[in-house]
Amino acid sequence: MKGISYARYGGPDVLEYGELRDPKIGPDGVLVEVRAAAVNPVDWKCREGYLDPMLDAVFPVVPGWDLAGVVVQPGVSVTEFAAGDEVIGYVREDFLSRGTFAEYVAAPVRTLARKPRNLSWEEAAGLPLAGLTAYQVLFKALQVKRGETVLVHAAAGGVGSIAVQLARHLGARVIGTASGRNHEFVRELGGEPVEYGEGLAERVRGLAPEGVDAVFDTIGGEALKASADLLAREGRLVSIADGAVLGYGGLYSWVRPDAEDLLRLTELAEQGVVSVHVSETFPLERAADAYRLNQEGRTRGKIVVTVAEKAQSAG
Repeated sequence: MKGISYARYGGPDVLEYGELRDPKIGPDGVLVEVRAAAVNPVDWKCREGYLDPMLDAVFPVVPGWDLAGVVVQPGVSVTEFAAGDEVIGYVREDFLSRGTFAEYVAAPVRTLARKPRNLSWEEAAGLPLAGLTAYQVLFKALQVKRGETVLVHAAAGGVGSIAVQLARHLGARVIGTASGRNHEFVRELGGEPVEYGEGLAERVRGLAPEGVDAVFDTIGGEALKASADLLAREGRLVSIADGAVLGYGGLYSWVRPDAEDLLRLTELAEQGVVSVHVSETFPLERAADAYRLNQEGRTRGKIVVTVAEKAQSAG
């Protein structure tokens, strides 16, 4: 099969497009023909070796954790899916090797759910990691309630844009940090935009004089520090970007594959609660360009890599 891989840590130039070994399906795995795979910041952080203390890399590594595709063959113990089913997945294992930037992926069944019927392949591919991150933080870690005020950082990004929509669905008021060019986009999602940078705390206080009930930090650093100062009494703080959140009395959250949570996101997408904004798409062979664009850090919504449909699926 064709795919993207890297044989050593490094920048986008280490990514190679070419022939890869066809994946084997374990008893609890599902062979998926990939139609689209989304780019996430964690992908290039893995590629550059930042997660080496946490995750073993078995080279060559195929990058990517998000996918949307069609089931070709379920493993012998899998009853949840059959050949021809359309699925999405946050296909993360506890090591780096078998990613989603390829024509086929052997995905553990625990990482998959059915694809939302109303989303395109590209939109569906952008839902799993970002959606699960937002869902698990808002519903489980922060336990956001109706009537509360929530501050979401990077509200126009992949995770932030879905977090704004989910928080609004929970009945919360949402204030979202974003660059000026993305303010109208944040308003369309249901949030109240504020500019990043110096003076952030004062701008948020102008909208919420008593402070905010919950903060969803996706940036870390100075934004995290300012967020801690903006909490109302009994306020809660969660970061997915900076372990220093523990020093402020908050929680550090790492998204995990969860088939039930992913199915709930599928249902919310079909109900029109959650949409996925795809800013740009690239063919599989240009995945390195997709990563270069993502690393600039100014993406609205998601960048997605598309995989051409095969005339005949592998068996």
